[in-house]
Amino acid sequence: MKILVSILIFMSIMGPALAAPQVLVIGTITPGHSDWAKGMQAAAGEIKEKTNGRVQIKYRFSQKSHAATLKNMRIRRFQGGVFTPSALQEQYPDINLYSLPLIFDTEEEASFIRSRMDQKLIDGLSDSGYVSFGFAATGFAMFMSIEPVRNVDDVKGKKVWIPEGDPISFSAMRALGVTPSPESLGEVLTGLQLNHFHSIAASPIGALVMQWHTKVRYLTEMPLIYTIGFMVVDKGAFSALEPADQAIVNEVMQRVYAEFDVSNLQDDKEAKQALLNSGIEQVFPDKDEFQHIRTVLEENNRKLAAEGTISEELFNEMMRHIDEFRREHTGAVQQAKIIGAE
Repeated sequence: MKILVSILIFMSIMGPALAAPQVLVIGTITPGHSDWAKGMQAAAGEIKEKTNGRVQIKYRFSQKSHAATLKNMRIRRFQGGVFTPSALQEQYPDINLYSLPLIFDTEEEASFIRSRMDQKLIDGLSDSGYVSFGFAATGFAMFMSIEPVRNVDDVKGKKVWIPEGDPISFSAMRALGVTPSPESLGEVLTGLQLNHFHSIAASPIGALVMQWHTKVRYLTEMPLIYTIGFMVVDKGAFSALEPADQAIVNEVMQRVYAEFDVSNLQDDKEAKQALLNSGIEQVFPDKDEFQHIRTVLEENNRKLAAEGTISEELFNEMMRHIDEFRREHTGAVQQAKIIGAE
């Protein structure tokens, strides 16, 4: 009896220490050798240390596609993933708000709008069943191609890659009279190698990390799409962590993503220079052609909001903030393109 009591006392004392760690497996298409991957591994190490090993984050790099990561989340093999907005189009369409083409002119403008709207998108992800830790900008996606692209006619009749499951990019290409070719991110390099795509839209840092730059020759200077990346964890899996451990994961990951949000932009500038240094030629769109493209895409953006592809309310709010920024920074009053404005 004394032995049994001693065992029970020992187990009550040592139980928490002997408990199995909570493991969060996170899938990502990013290669494990990238600087981003190293930063995330460091964050995982910090979380493990601060929780005394109770929480461990393990990454599964170089996933074939975002769809593969989502499938693994559905069957509980993964507890989370790292995505670009179009990947969660079905789960939370409004995450694509910043991805409307030619919506922002500069990084400064995007930052101004994000300071006012990021939390609303994070809350929307939460309502959709995901815990997020903020967004990290990855620069503007630009046309990269095997032949120079200065106007829409240069890509008409040729396939332009867009991410699979991305209705916004699909609609934009259709509005411009261009043939979109949807494929997963994991298929882009092969598609370029086999000449399945004439052009892609990618940020310089994304093209460099994924090695797409090795198969293109030209980069068109046009801030086509503002790109972000983010990590989400299934809300149920996150809720299984002890509240104190949830707070630690939140603190570390939110800090890391805020750091990425700053460092990525500098990395993207350096990546762009690296692309040019590698022999990729920089080309500029015809001035009148750029204005034409912008007019077509602005109209298409309003149409998408009116149809409910993204929230009309959030779209209108974003346009009001854009108008505010441009008034303050250009000195010229620009009427925001608000649906229903008189």
